[in-house]
Amino acid sequence: MEEKSMKESLLAKEIEHNTVTNVHQRVTWDVFGLEMRRICHIAGPMVAVISSQYLLQVVSIMIVGHLGELYLSGAALAISLATVTGFSFLMGMASGLETICGQAYGAQQYQKIGMQTYTAIFSLILVCLPLSLLWINMENILVFVGQDPLIAHEAGEFTIWLLPALFAYAILQPLVRYFQIQSLLLPMLISSCVTLCIHVPLCWALVFKTGLNNVGGALAISISIWSNVIFLGLYMRYSHACAKTRAPISVELFHGIGEFFHFAIPSAVMTCLEWWSFELLILLSGLLPNPQLETSVLSVCLNTISTLFTIPFGIGASASTRVSNELGAGNPHGARVAVLAAMSLAAIETSIVSGTLFACRNVYGYIFSNDKEVVDYVTVMAPLVCLSVILDNIQGVLNGIGRGCGWQHIGVYVNLGAFYLCGIPVAASLAFWLKLGGKGLWIGIQSGAFVQCVLLSIITSCINWEQQAIMAKKRLFDGQFSADNRLVSESHV
Repeated sequence: MEEKSMKESLLAKEIEHNTVTNVHQRVTWDVFGLEMRRICHIAGPMVAVISSQYLLQVVSIMIVGHLGELYLSGAALAISLATVTGFSFLMGMASGLETICGQAYGAQQYQKIGMQTYTAIFSLILVCLPLSLLWINMENILVFVGQDPLIAHEAGEFTIWLLPALFAYAILQPLVRYFQIQSLLLPMLISSCVTLCIHVPLCWALVFKTGLNNVGGALAISISIWSNVIFLGLYMRYSHACAKTRAPISVELFHGIGEFFHFAIPSAVMTCLEWWSFELLILLSGLLPNPQLETSVLSVCLNTISTLFTIPFGIGASASTRVSNELGAGNPHGARVAVLAAMSLAAIETSIVSGTLFACRNVYGYIFSNDKEVVDYVTVMAPLVCLSVILDNIQGVLNGIGRGCGWQHIGVYVNLGAFYLCGIPVAASLAFWLKLGGKGLWIGIQSGAFVQCVLLSIITSCINWEQQAIMAKKRLFDGQFSADNRLVSESHV
């Protein structure tokens, strides 16, 4: 206890010194420019990495679609459900590492990074076990909820062949966070891009040349994700760049499970609540008077913003990395500058992307369909999609800042209130009561996104960065003290 009190006293003095030093600092153009370069250095590769991983599924759907409408419907439905019930949950849980490992890296607790990565992999593999049971019974579930038996059968088979991808994803996402928080971006970038390039011919061969048909697309996704995992795992194990954060696998990985789930569960819920609200939008569109047209147009809009969201997600990952590193290092001023730089980059990016999309509003619908009715409807929806791009950029970066600070639990309440108490009810009212159809659904869900952005902006503007740095240091100190006690106990035994 005396040792802990002494360490706490030293910690308090260090934080007080850093706080006094940083309070009087001002954001100069030189400091801002340097931080902007740091943000861009992380954001650019992360956008490419996230896009490459997302395109694995898109490529498989496109290739399977050439087999016929039934196979296309089954594959699209299977991947959508797999994302909702599995991939999004694992990605959200792995985001908890952005708080734990990001702050540990800033505090130079390098061994904790490797050990928490192992803890996350072990924990997510355990989570995959109940998820795999759900996936195995997907065909029966779809038939039970009224889906066409033929489509349900194809979707069920496709999902079963995706099971290896589920477990690979449980390993891949912690590895991505491991490299991300250290700004080791080149290995991820090379691995993801090479995997995507190999995936295209691999998927084509498995679908058309082996007799596997649509399930060949699922098998290709599984092989591609496992290839990515193997490459990153080998790089982590043998590269000199990972030497200081590479920890030996031991029973200590079980000691961090509680801390991991403390951040992982709110991260997962925060992510899934938002993703599920848009999936619910597609389901509601099937109840409108012209369901085929409405569902097709909303699917085009959703695919558009899902693809473009990889950009703010990458910027958000960059913001999370920089904020968590600076807070772990006890530098609240640096975290504040990182937030300013990330939001500035998001503003520049959203102006370019939304402006380009609006300028192409009359033609971009042809990317998805040759049906003039669908294309004309997409043109009408284009301004709303541009608004979605703007809101996605804001909330994507703000969510990243939240993960860097470690207040994912606040994000849960924000998303729950914004989308399920505001967005979905407004969408249903506009679509069915005021007869605005798909346009009403989209306006409603964007009202929820607007509320989300307002709430997150208020929370971020009210952050006491000095207090956040103190909390980060105390969290890391407590964890280090507990680890030291365990080592002492084990040595006595």
